[in-house]
Amino acid sequence: MVYIGIDLGGTGIKIGVVDEKGLILNQGETPTLAGRPYEDIIGDMGKCMLDVMAKGGFTADDIAAIGIGIPGIADEATGNVIFCTNLGWTDVPLRSELQKYLNKPVFIDNDATVAGFAESICGVSAGSHSSVFMTLGTGVGGGIVIDGRPWSGFHGVGSEIGHIPMDIGGEPCTCGNYGCVERYCSATAIIRMGKQMMLQHPDSMMYDLCGGDVSKLNAKIVFDAAKENDDYAMKVFHKYVDYLCKGIYTIIAFLDPEMIVLGGGVSKAGSFLLDAVRERIPRYLLFKTMPYSRIEIAQLGADAGMIGAAMLGRAPIKEA
Repeated sequence: MVYIGIDLGGTGIKIGVVDEKGLILNQGETPTLAGRPYEDIIGDMGKCMLDVMAKGGFTADDIAAIGIGIPGIADEATGNVIFCTNLGWTDVPLRSELQKYLNKPVFIDNDATVAGFAESICGVSAGSHSSVFMTLGTGVGGGIVIDGRPWSGFHGVGSEIGHIPMDIGGEPCTCGNYGCVERYCSATAIIRMGKQMMLQHPDSMMYDLCGGDVSKLNAKIVFDAAKENDDYAMKVFHKYVDYLCKGIYTIIAFLDPEMIVLGGGVSKAGSFLLDAVRERIPRYLLFKTMPYSRIEIAQLGADAGMIGAAMLGRAPIKEA
């Protein structure tokens, strides 16, 4: 038996047929075209799913279950999306609508949670007792896996790492609070700090790398300039690493997971970022002589959402 994994994004819907080991056997994509009625979006999702199955030579009898990762939260009992900010969805019957196209069990969870789940099955945290996945992109998301199962809390709204308060009087967050982890540990934060530094120091290499146009600055440019030992980019980089380490330490102090996995666009900096985090994190630890969470970079990249969503369907069936 195989599984359907669906990664529902604000701009695109990625769909894959995935085996029990997390190997993608066939995949496809369709644009989300957000702003349309949810019936139209789910309709395109269903048609793309059937097309991916057909092109891969799979029939309904081959499919055990469907899993969907969404940028929001869902009610596990009803299969309804409680809210999905990027799409403007509130109380959308995603499960029942998709089952009109393929009548199989449908499991829905947060996109960062399923990405972390994928890493725990066939990625860098495979075999670990517990792991926390941090997506470092436009925002900051989180996925917690304990004893091989994703954990989203009693009410299904846990693992919102990006909205843990870091500075009560700090930067305003999109959630309405102030000083959230997301405001200091995301790519958006790097860009904000980089722009501030560029305006103060127009001789920075960051200006050259973005063609003198501050609006073109991105996190990669900041990191590239830092790699070339640009003093001002290095200041931004080290400040960012300090913030990130504080966020990581909050996770360690509260959950003490075996592993913490860094994913998302910022993690593409690889060893440049990872080495700095590993060097700096010990200074924040409470118990200096005790072992602590191993910190790694995610392995599965953009496929993690599809794989993890598919694995949502695998877990309950194996327990049945």
